[in-house]
This record gives sequence, structure tokens and C-alpha cells, in this order.
Amino acid sequence: MIQRPPGVGAFEFVILATLRAAQLIRGCTPKVEGGHKPIITAQFEVAAGKVAQFFPARVAVGEPAPTSIPVATHAT
Repeated sequence: MIQRPPGVGAFEFVILATLRAAQLIRGCTPKVEGGHKPIITAQFEVAAGKVAQFFPARVAVGEPAPTSIPVATHAT
């Protein structure tokens, strides 16, 4: 069983791991070792603090919306 890090709620953990798994499926390089399926690899990455949630800046009224928003970033 993969333990979520302290301070990360269950819902946040699931959403972040799901979004990271989608990135892995699209071809992003895994940040942890192992030959697991993308969702398990994503859970290990979130649990190890290798990815973090990204809150994009708000778009001002009248400005065009961004075309792509990253959902998980490398934790530093």
C-alpha cells in the first residue's frame, strides 16, 4: 500500500496522482525507478514528493485563457 505524505488529503493525493499518470501515459519521464504501470508510478512520485500541485495565476477579465496549464511540476 502506498502511503500518502503527511498534510496531503486523500482527495488531493488521488487527483494529483491521476493527473501525473496522464502525463506519464503521454510520454513524460518517470521520476522514480521501477517498471510499474503509470498510475502506480504516479502514486510513488506523489508519495515521494517528486511532483507537486501547481496553481496557475488567474487570468484577468478580457485576457485570453492559456492554451495549456501544467498539472504537476517537479518538486524542488
